[in-house]
Amino acid sequence: MNQKIGVLLVNLGTPDSPKTSDVRKYLNEFLTDGRVIDVPWLQRQILVRGIISPFRAGDSAKSYKEIWDEKGSPLKWISEELTEKVQGVLDNMAHRASDGGNEYYVELAMRYQSPDIESALMRLRKKNVQRYIILPLFPQYASSSTGSAHQRVMEIVSKWEVIPSIHFINSYYDNPDFIKAFTEIGKKYQPKNYDHILFSFHGLPKRHMKKANDYGHCLSNAYCCQTITEKNQFCYSAQCHRTAQLLAKSLNIAEESYTITYQSRLGKDPWMEPYTDKVLEELGKKGIKKVLVFCPAFVADCLETIFEIGVEYQEEFEKFGGEKVQLVESLNTHPLWVEALKGMILNS
Repeated sequence: MNQKIGVLLVNLGTPDSPKTSDVRKYLNEFLTDGRVIDVPWLQRQILVRGIISPFRAGDSAKSYKEIWDEKGSPLKWISEELTEKVQGVLDNMAHRASDGGNEYYVELAMRYQSPDIESALMRLRKKNVQRYIILPLFPQYASSSTGSAHQRVMEIVSKWEVIPSIHFINSYYDNPDFIKAFTEIGKKYQPKNYDHILFSFHGLPKRHMKKANDYGHCLSNAYCCQTITEKNQFCYSAQCHRTAQLLAKSLNIAEESYTITYQSRLGKDPWMEPYTDKVLEELGKKGIKKVLVFCPAFVADCLETIFEIGVEYQEEFEKFGGEKVQLVESLNTHPLWVEALKGMILNS
């Protein structure tokens, strides 16, 4: 029997505007999530609302103003356009099927701010869907991103009288179609013409890594993340390494020509290393002039790609003798990425 299937695409979120008040509101919701800053509730509230948000909101608002365009926040409008395109390819597939096929309804939600997860789920529920597919737009699993999105869905649905069939997609860091899409975008930059390549992933505190470790494997040595095994198959860093390795192989980038790094750290606690900004400093001091940067943890361009890499790191690199930090744009609404998402949905 044909089914009505609801698909929820979940991205991280963005302020409603680049005004300081809206940025502060966003930071408060984001950083008071216990999976993001994992300290006791009261301590977290004091830290975020009393220290981080008041001091950080103004500077963050200035950064958001730099990337805000006529459509609004790039992360949001790109995700909205992606949702429309995924809906379109699923509709076309159903129309071509001889028996009509399953009906798919695709909704977008942000983990923080709008459109919120509860409203998106309710829109799917009102369409009388029989099965739900939750697909976070985070290729590598982290408790603070995918884990948080999944938890929020479960909190909402647990209050429903009828608990529906739900399939949670955990990660797709090595999905061949995901790698193919990023490869296609990367090719046009001709990586061989750059002095060095960075695969820069969003950073995580080392304590997050250790908390997610059930086998005493995490950070046990300098090489523990370089190979995916049964013990570290859910390790964020190991998944990042595997993504980078697959992209490097697909793009014929030699191992000695690239470095895997982590960006966007917050606070004084140790985060996963090496840090992207520190590596760029070292490369500049060594005489490296042109660096190509992939950000495979981000599937839609946002503050961390457009501004952090494209503007801030460019300025820093120049201070240390470098010339060009070239950002490889995210997957955004690339046709191969749309097809990759369609494949994941159909196989769920």
